[in-house]
Amino acid sequence: RGRSAGSAGAVALPRPLGADAHEEEPMLVAQRKNPDYHGFSADPDADVLNMRAAFLAGVSVAIVLGSVFVHYLPDYGLKQWARREAEIQVRERERRGLPLLTSNYYDPQRLPLPPPE
Repeated sequence: RGRSAGSAGAVALPRPLGADAHEEEPMLVAQRKNPDYHGFSADPDADVLNMRAAFLAGVSVAIVLGSVFVHYLPDYGLKQWARREAEIQVRERERRGLPLLTSNYYDPQRLPLPPPE
């Protein structure tokens, strides 16, 4: 067994990156230079430009993809299908010379009715 330097109960933990006393985290340095730091660049002008470009691209993608998604949603409740089917039925009845609406849903000649007795 190797011996550790220090007390018997002390365990040496690895130090995280940027945790040296003389080394400050790059984000804190950038925030000290630019209080409105957005996290894109240490240069304040490039930071604002990149932030605006990312925001514009994100909003544009959301609007375009959102509208494409809504446009290609399926026909909810089959309303468009029912409209097309009704137009086909109207054209067919007009071609045959029949009235568009009749009082009987089914043809009474084809229904088996009980005898009148």
